[in-house]
Amino acid sequence: MSRLEEVAYQLSSPLVQVQWLLLLLVPLLLRLHYYYASRRRSSRRHGSNCSDDKQPQLQLPPSPPGLLPIIGHLHLIGDLPHVSLCDLAAKHAAGGDGLMLLHLGAVPTLIVSTPQAANAIMRTHDHVFASRPASTATDDLMYGSTDIAFSPYGEHWRQARKLVTSHLFTVKKVQSYRSARKEEVRLVLAKLHEAAAAAGTAVDMSTMMNTFANDIVSRAVSGKFFRAEGRNKLFRELVEANSALFGGFNLEDYFPGLARSLGFLSRRFLHNRAQETHKRWDELLETILSDHERRNSSLHRHRHDDHDDGEGDFTDVLLSVQKGYGMTRDHVKAILVDMFSAGTDTSSLVLELAMAELMRNPQQKAKLQGEVRKHTPEGQETVEEEDIANMPYLRAVVKETLRLHPPVPLLLPRLSMADCIVQGYYVPSGTRVIVNAWALGRDPESWQEKPEEFMPERFMDGGSAAGVDFKGNHFQFLPFGAGRRICPGLNFGMATVEIMLANLMYCFDWQLPSAMEEKGVDMTEVFGLTVHPKEKLMLVPKLPGAAAPATS
Repeated sequence: MSRLEEVAYQLSSPLVQVQWLLLLLVPLLLRLHYYYASRRRSSRRHGSNCSDDKQPQLQLPPSPPGLLPIIGHLHLIGDLPHVSLCDLAAKHAAGGDGLMLLHLGAVPTLIVSTPQAANAIMRTHDHVFASRPASTATDDLMYGSTDIAFSPYGEHWRQARKLVTSHLFTVKKVQSYRSARKEEVRLVLAKLHEAAAAAGTAVDMSTMMNTFANDIVSRAVSGKFFRAEGRNKLFRELVEANSALFGGFNLEDYFPGLARSLGFLSRRFLHNRAQETHKRWDELLETILSDHERRNSSLHRHRHDDHDDGEGDFTDVLLSVQKGYGMTRDHVKAILVDMFSAGTDTSSLVLELAMAELMRNPQQKAKLQGEVRKHTPEGQETVEEEDIANMPYLRAVVKETLRLHPPVPLLLPRLSMADCIVQGYYVPSGTRVIVNAWALGRDPESWQEKPEEFMPERFMDGGSAAGVDFKGNHFQFLPFGAGRRICPGLNFGMATVEIMLANLMYCFDWQLPSAMEEKGVDMTEVFGLTVHPKEKLMLVPKLPGAAAPATS
């Protein structure tokens, strides 16, 4: 990677972005500011075709003071935007019923910070706010944004989503991967047993959980031979490359017109890297598709062979149904990239952060271990998926982890497709919409019982959040979104998380390395497409009942 590309990769902080822009682009930004100001004046003269008010007032949602020429409110966004936006909303969105309008560079952006406002956007007016902003990065990486996560709302998106919900993520299909999950969990447990045998050896749980989640998705996509030729490692590298590109600096996010006029600069810092990453994805996915087609052709000629491996991987399913949904080969590849990016990061982060919170809260850790060990049949080496039905506290721990640490705290941005009146406020067509799931999960009116603390008990029977789920029905708790754009693979991901976490608690006791015992687990975050801990989670496993080893 060249020095210029390294610099581009590091420019993920909004404050650094502002400094860079001001130093290098002031002349062109002045022209852009003049154009944008004219456009804003024009937009206020237009009417509305979407209303929940009989006599709509063309009043924009409230904005914080401090709007600057050119950069708008960018200077108010810190290194952790979900936290900055939550603080800004607490001060300036109260009069807007949870809605706040920011101008991030040249882009009008509606910030949604309360359950009531989220309900209005993602249920009442979901049909207006169901699209995605255009992005060169997603066009480059996702075959022209023809995947599911980043595709604009329209017939292609509807068909692609229908395909995956009808064929890939049904309850029956998720259950069909039970044996695959069991085998992958056993591989992780074997490595942890080796570490426990070497008393006091600390394990990098962050990397281990990321590898586990990636291997689960790799197996689901390409079958049980996914480790052939190191494909699982290459998949992991490419997922990391995607995360860096989506979470890094992108001029287009703030100044789309300027980004187009400075195409040469955009290509230098982002487009070239995205194209190179896309090329590697395409070569790997083409190999997988071709391998599956050759295998299926051979099996078709020899029907008497017993060829069912019991899993029926995603690639086989997509190839068999793609024509019925109008999907091209590139569309299939785009969907597969989605599977890797979403499936790896979300599951691994939930596992890592659940373990981190349990280490910080030993009472809850002991309670979870007690439940898991009580409801796993005596003499059974590992927790089986059928045992989990009797473990409500396990599910409460997963929910509480998602409440405090939604993997994508600002979800993916939405785009208004028409002028709309939301809770009495005028939202022009083309407005970018950010739903702050992190703020929703800490909303003091919804979570009145110590919202900043890790308390899984709130989700248990009799708790203040008993019955609250993450499937888009309760707008104070939206780690996977809601409405048309809710994550279609959440059941697949949660099955992966629950079986792994249950076995980590069942098979081992856990302690911090001695160097960490005094300061504890560092929960400092780093913002990107997903938010992850700054420091690796290092833990020491030991077999239940074993004497506590000296750790390092």
